[in-house]
Amino acid sequence: MRPSIASFIHNQTQLPAHRIEKVLELLSGGATIPFIARYRKEMTGSLDETDIGRIAVGQKSYTEITHRQDFILETIRNQEKLTPELERTILQTMDPTILEDLYLPYKVKRKTRATKARELGLEPLADALSKQTYDYVERLVKPYIGGEVPDAETALQGARDILAERISEDSALRGWLRDAFLRHAVIHSKLVKSKEENAQKYRDYFAFTEKLMTIPSHRLLAILRGEQEGCLRIHIEPDPERTLDQLLLKVCRNRSESAGQVAQAMEDAYKRLLQPSLENEMKTQAKEKADSEAIQIFAQNLRALLLAAPLGERRVMALDPGFRTGCKVALLDRDGTLLHHGTIYPHPPHSKAEEARQAVRHWIDRFQVEAIAIGNGTAGRETLEWLHQSLGDSWKERIYLISESGASIYSASEVAREEFPDLDLTVRGAISIGRRLKDPLAELIKIDPKSIGVGQYQHDVNQKALKERLDREVEYCVNQVGINLNTASQQLLTYVSGVGPALAANIVQYRSEHGAFTQKKTLLSVPKLGPKAYEQCAGFLRIRDAVNPLDNTGVHPERYGLVEHIARDQGTNLAGLIRHPDRLKSIVLDRYTSTDVGLPTLQDILQELEKPGLDPRGEAAPPSFAANIRTIDDLQPGMILPGVVTNLTQFGAFIDLGIKESGLVHLSQMADRYIKHPEEVVSLQQQVTVKILDIDHGRKRISLTMKGVN
Repeated sequence: MRPSIASFIHNQTQLPAHRIEKVLELLSGGATIPFIARYRKEMTGSLDETDIGRIAVGQKSYTEITHRQDFILETIRNQEKLTPELERTILQTMDPTILEDLYLPYKVKRKTRATKARELGLEPLADALSKQTYDYVERLVKPYIGGEVPDAETALQGARDILAERISEDSALRGWLRDAFLRHAVIHSKLVKSKEENAQKYRDYFAFTEKLMTIPSHRLLAILRGEQEGCLRIHIEPDPERTLDQLLLKVCRNRSESAGQVAQAMEDAYKRLLQPSLENEMKTQAKEKADSEAIQIFAQNLRALLLAAPLGERRVMALDPGFRTGCKVALLDRDGTLLHHGTIYPHPPHSKAEEARQAVRHWIDRFQVEAIAIGNGTAGRETLEWLHQSLGDSWKERIYLISESGASIYSASEVAREEFPDLDLTVRGAISIGRRLKDPLAELIKIDPKSIGVGQYQHDVNQKALKERLDREVEYCVNQVGINLNTASQQLLTYVSGVGPALAANIVQYRSEHGAFTQKKTLLSVPKLGPKAYEQCAGFLRIRDAVNPLDNTGVHPERYGLVEHIARDQGTNLAGLIRHPDRLKSIVLDRYTSTDVGLPTLQDILQELEKPGLDPRGEAAPPSFAANIRTIDDLQPGMILPGVVTNLTQFGAFIDLGIKESGLVHLSQMADRYIKHPEEVVSLQQQVTVKILDIDHGRKRISLTMKGVN
């Protein structure tokens, strides 16, 4: 009687039911989403991480709904009110909201006006009125007057209370009203007069009205924040007169006196019970929808940031700039290990520019520096210009401005304290800036994603849902790139498929005790890392200069035998197969297909053999900014400037112009055509050209456009 889990998820996702069943089978067997997407393509029909994730979410929803169904059935059964028809209806209802409507009449309630009326014996009167066949209500009411019911009006009020509760619990009526709210409800917000002074940031919503169905998520979240802070009052409802008239038509069957009593009960039910209940429900649903959209934007931004091109294994000088406190400098080797640190004072009030220049040149020579990373916060642009002048044109393409969002969070974190217990916070910040240039992914996963500086209203959305989604994004990025087993930090290893915090710690401990791994199968010697965990993680780890060259590829160890077979057929060994495109192109893949291995897996294997250890992220390039623009005071409307996209929101894109304040290109200023989201035009970290529209010096806001800018 209950829909199967595969059909339930199919109705949610429209994915093929037989593919859903295979994914569920793999998930139940302990497989992770990255592993299934990468190494079980034949079973899933090459479903990607997003679709497999939707199936996993559907599985969780199905479990929650079926548990709730069982609870409701048991509750009603204990009341001896469960009929076969009701049981069948409950089991077939997979919408949580409708399920709660069905349960509402049987739900144990605290004492209400209706329960008090029942205790006074007024339920038969309510039953009689509900038939709407009586024109002489006074005659109908007489038997109920007496004792605690002193008069006819008290009796009728009690009967109407019972009818109002029945009406409010009618699942069909609630369903109709819910649909009316969904299609026609309007959200109204107004200022709380006593909070006017502190509510100025919400002034756009002091007398605001918009249809709930179409309000953008960022606007709704702003209004809800204003309500939470006590600055705004919110009301959600379709046109009340029209809605009540339609409800009366559904409930009242004639113009008798008893129908008039039902009409009064209907009006009371709507105003006192239904409208507040549906308003809360709509607010919750709208918030969940807005949360989902905001979390999606955050996740997309985070993915783009984590997959930003790394500089790679270069020797880096990193600077955390400052004026009064000087610029903290950290020298890092190719693996990101700290070699030396110091402080220079090239800017006022100290103005020791020549001394600083000599120190920088000395460190460049001594540590064979190949690139320089500068934090983009206070004094960042001034430090960039000073270094360009001090080092000359040969260094211009090797100096990078790096976002330092969250660097202070990392500096004060337990992870940073464990790694650098004797260093000042600002030196730790410089190290983090340098490592971000070398490998954004490896460094940024040490920081709470909410502190990285992308997304919108991240503190207002459901924090549990946000964390779950962002954790999935980090996991996707880590496994998409592939991780060097011998250099990866414990934090990075935690996100590798099948590993987790405990095994990551064990891997690092084993590595420190036994030295670098030379082959993947040695992982099986790591405490508590068994065959299942090895199966899940091995394909996403890399070992450079490994005993087996396949250990530096994304080929899973379960297919090593197949690759060796292919090499023998080609008359060579593994070394003669890897990095030889001509030989790889001559392989007839159909010869190697089987019940377990299909063309998708074989094509992935050939791609790995052609470019083993390839980082899919490309290589970092330094951004370019206008040389004569250093502060917001240097800007003028009409200027055309280069910039870098640093954040995408539902309403536009924030652009780094090389100064402290970012500019905003509103969605309406991004293209000459209609677009729904900035991602249709730009991507995070993209270099763009923009024009200054307006500058609000008081609020430090810069309005930009991309229209008509070549």
